Amino acid sequence: MSQSQAQKIIKSLKGLDKQLQPDEQPLLDIPGIWDNGKEKRSEAGDVVLTNQRVFGFYYRSFPREYLFLDAIPLASIKRVTLRQKSFEPLFRELSISDGERTVYVRSSRAKIEELYRALRSAIEEHAPTASEAFEQPQTTEERREAPSYERQEVSAKFDTSPLAITLLFAGGILLEVIGVILWSFTGSPQAGLSLCFAGFIAVITAIFVQRQRAR
Repeated sequence: MSQSQAQKIIKSLKGLDKQLQPDEQPLLDIPGIWDNGKEKRSEAGDVVLTNQRVFGFYYRSFPREYLFLDAIPLASIKRVTLRQKSFEPLFRELSISDGERTVYVRSSRAKIEELYRALRSAIEEHAPTASEAFEQPQTTEERREAPSYERQEVSAKFDTSPLAITLLFAGGILLEVIGVILWSFTGSPQAGLSLCFAGFIAVITAIFVQRQRAR
């Protein structure tokens, strides 16, 4: 990546320049959700790939300063898996493991594919492996096995999938709106109350299922 492209990423993400390490250059930035895999915490923001690390990043200065940065060094990555879940046609998940923990990156299909390719290229170019020892003599501590890369189809139940939750939530809101309209046109609470109640139950159920998935 050219110097101008790296500077473009730095300028587009407020506070990023202060978090970069010496000689670290951004290679790619995508919007996404970063699940750090150890605190069961997900953070929506940016996923930044550099010549040294890949990390989830989010910074704001108002109303209260807040910084989220969770990184995995390229040299420590042992496995990269592009996961496609059932009933999630628009989104993909990339799992990145260093052997001790696994982080999950969720974004659109195109962005995850782009990150998968860029991450593999960055590791091959910037992270030394044992197979490269004959080209560049290294100490034993610096050598490592090349990470594995794979694509994985993950089966999931439809009733707990994001698509089902979205449909349930949207359907509940629609039922409530129809119930209110019917109530106002007929002047009879009984005409629309049942629809409003059914919609309310659907919305509450969708919220409950979503919270269960997040745990």
